[in-house]
Order: sequence, then C-alpha cells, then structure tokens
Amino acid sequence: MRAFGLYKLRRAKNDQLDAALIAECAARSDARCHAPDSRLIAFGEWLLFIEQIEADIACLKTRRERFTDRRILEEIDRSIGELKSRCKAQLALLQAAVREHDDLARKLDLIESIDGIGIRTALTLVILMPELGRVDREEIAALTGVAPYDDQSGKREGERHIAGGRARVRRALFNAALPASQRWNETLVELYDRLTAKGKSHKAALIACVRKLIIFANTVVKRQTPWTKSAPQQNSCA
Repeated sequence: MRAFGLYKLRRAKNDQLDAALIAECAARSDARCHAPDSRLIAFGEWLLFIEQIEADIACLKTRRERFTDRRILEEIDRSIGELKSRCKAQLALLQAAVREHDDLARKLDLIESIDGIGIRTALTLVILMPELGRVDREEIAALTGVAPYDDQSGKREGERHIAGGRARVRRALFNAALPASQRWNETLVELYDRLTAKGKSHKAALIACVRKLIIFANTVVKRQTPWTKSAPQQNSCA
C-alpha cells in the first residue's frame, strides 16, 4: 500500500485516505484470491505451537554446550527429553486432527509419498501452503521463496538470488532437502551431485533441491497421483 501511495504521489495519511487508497489498489489488482480455509487457520496455530517447542529444544541444546557440571547437564537433558515427548505427542494429535478431513488426509498422503518428505514436512505443506495443486511450478516456487530472480542491468550481469516467500515452509523444506539430497531421494541426489560438480556451492545446490521438492509436492497434488520411482521422467516435473 505504501509503495502504491508513493506511486500515486499521495503523501497525506489518515484513515479515510488510507481506505480509499486500499480500495483503489485492490480494484487495479487482477490477482486471484481464495477465501481462507478456517480449518487451516486453527491448524496453523497448532503447528506454530509445535515449532515453538522445537525452538525450545534447540535453545536447550545450545545452552547445554556451556556447562560441564554433571548435575546441570542431567537437568537440561531431562528438560530436553520432556520437550521431545511433548512435541511428538502434539505432532501425533495434529496429524490425527488433519486426517479427520478427507480432502486434507488425501493431500497429506500424496505429499508424504515423495521420497525425503516425512510427516512433519507434509503437515507443514498441507497447513501453510493451501495453494498446492492450484498454481504452476513457478508460482509455487515463488510462494516458497526459492524462485531465482535475475539481477541484471545494462551490461552488468549480477548473480541470481532468491527472495521473499514463506519462511516457515522454506525452513521445513530445507530440513527435508538436506538428508533427501544426500540419501533418500535419488532425483535430488543426482541433482545435488550434478550442481556441485559444476562448481555450485552447497547452499546453491540445496536451494535447487528445495525448489524441486516443492515442485514435486505441487505436481502430485495437482495430478492426484502419488510419487512413483518407476517414472523418473515424470517425477522430474520437467
């Protein structure tokens, strides 16, 4: 809204002017919007609670490195164990709640069929990426924040870079892509090895694997067919 206001040379600001500016901007936009799914809003809060437990576990593991006293270490380990049990229980409850809805359960199974994507990542995609199966591969990569953007002006050719997107989805996919690109998904292993052999950095190769994973998820949901190893040319989503 602020950028549109500057474009229109409107510097004055009050509630009435802001409302008119928002209405004008929305009227000029041709973006297709879908009504939010109230089920996913509630599940999103539940998922956030699980993410916060995971963050607490990571914080305690970092704190543990500071100590050598056995008593303190045992206390921290006990807290970590309790949080891990709580996280596992909440994840199971969330999965059960999602599976009560046939359409979400079907989508969850399709995404989880992809080699390298477990239930934790699949739940994140179902809950935080409702656009899966409704947009093309370029749009889904941009929504995730792993679409490469050109940086070119005149004779200068800058390095392509990613920007924006949904951080929570991207974080979950990075956690899945790292082991998948090293072992669990043959397509990603081949992609990672090919890119690093060409001199690409580990980070750049991993971003490419994340992009492939979200495209795979988008494809299986759109086609309503699970991932199959027997058709690599189809799995590559070329």
